[in-house]
Amino acid sequence: MILLTGFEPFGGANFNPSWAAAQAAATALTDAGQPATAVVLPVEFGAAADALRHELAAGKYGLVLAVGQAGGRTGLSLERVAINVDDARIPDNAGNSPVDQPVVPGGPAAYFSTLPVKACLRALGRAGIPAEVSQSAGTYVCNHVFYALMHAVAAEPGVRAGFIHVPHAPEQAADAGRPSMEVAVMARGLEIIARTSLSTVTDIKLGAGATH
Repeated sequence: MILLTGFEPFGGANFNPSWAAAQAAATALTDAGQPATAVVLPVEFGAAADALRHELAAGKYGLVLAVGQAGGRTGLSLERVAINVDDARIPDNAGNSPVDQPVVPGGPAAYFSTLPVKACLRALGRAGIPAEVSQSAGTYVCNHVFYALMHAVAAEPGVRAGFIHVPHAPEQAADAGRPSMEVAVMARGLEIIARTSLSTVTDIKLGAGATH
């Protein structure tokens, strides 16, 4: 089974493309014979991780793709590393603003994604979908969920998991001229990431680093 998670709207918005894309990708994967479930998470420190852990305990998932919105990015961002810190620039949807707090007290400083991010990057490029390997998922609720996910599956050999950021949808970016991507393209990208992750045993070597 495949689990995809997205987030509810936050920061005063009324739409979050991560949830729409996760739903569409889960439907497409299931229709193609690869059963998938989509779950929406609250944009709240603590509550989001609790909801994720509840869903992980309820099903036997071999692949987990957590998805969040990162306005300003130009393509899908395959996040490489989750760090054990919450440091909110804006309050979450419950008004919480943790600063310099661990996601998991006593947990490792960081976890790497177990998705084959380079193979996924190549597959997305071949499909004409803009994408990058990102070296930081931030310190807001997206990173909080990413770290909580990797901590939860660390003791589950064989479970692959990671985090993908998506850009704004066109309706969110039209007035400000920000980069955007159609939700259908995001969903197609998530499908490709899921299929590549299921079919790739060892990731490929492909330059996709950053100078800063």
